[in-house]
Amino acid sequence: LDYHFKHTSHSSLSINQFKMKLSIATLTAVVATASAFAPSPAFKSSSTELMAKSESSRLEFMQQSVAAMSAFALFPSNANAAKYGKVGRGSPEVLDPKSAIVDDEIMASQPVQDAFAAVKTYKSAVVNMKAALDKNNQADIGASVRKDLDLVKLRADLNTLNTAFDEDTQRGTDRLVRLIFQDVNELETANRQKEGVTRSEKRLAIMYGKLEKLNKAFSDYLAFV
Repeated sequence: LDYHFKHTSHSSLSINQFKMKLSIATLTAVVATASAFAPSPAFKSSSTELMAKSESSRLEFMQQSVAAMSAFALFPSNANAAKYGKVGRGSPEVLDPKSAIVDDEIMASQPVQDAFAAVKTYKSAVVNMKAALDKNNQADIGASVRKDLDLVKLRADLNTLNTAFDEDTQRGTDRLVRLIFQDVNELETANRQKEGVTRSEKRLAIMYGKLEKLNKAFSDYLAFV
């Protein structure tokens, strides 16, 4: 019995020792495998540099793209600029009136016909203002600008007439509408003159320029109808 007990104990001890050695060997193998797959400092450094270069390249590309878009927006083509003047008149949004699509049913409606007739009177008013300056280059046309080119009524009539166009055509006419409003405001500003002070040739040239642009803008707008 004593021999059996000692033999059994010795066998158990051997098995436990074997298991411990196996566990240590397994752990060592796992650590070695993990170390083999872990990126080296050189690899980490290389990866970091690659990511940094990638971010830098992307930033440069975005900056160049923004610069290119800004340049395109600020400097329209010479051909269109000659046609529509400065301040965005060269925009590709100003379409060829020949490509306009007009809804005949809407165009024939009374509100649109009234707006169409009103826009024609605005153009005539601009011609009359120029005639007044031709007759007297010191003429005060401010009252005529405020009455005959009333911005509230002008906006309502242009917007009403615009409903007869399809969306693509409206992108072109909307551009002209914005330019008309800008030139009306600038014409009224250029007309203001202190009492008793003679209007200079420079200011007179500005007024003539605004009247010419307005006349062309109204003509271009009506060409879409």
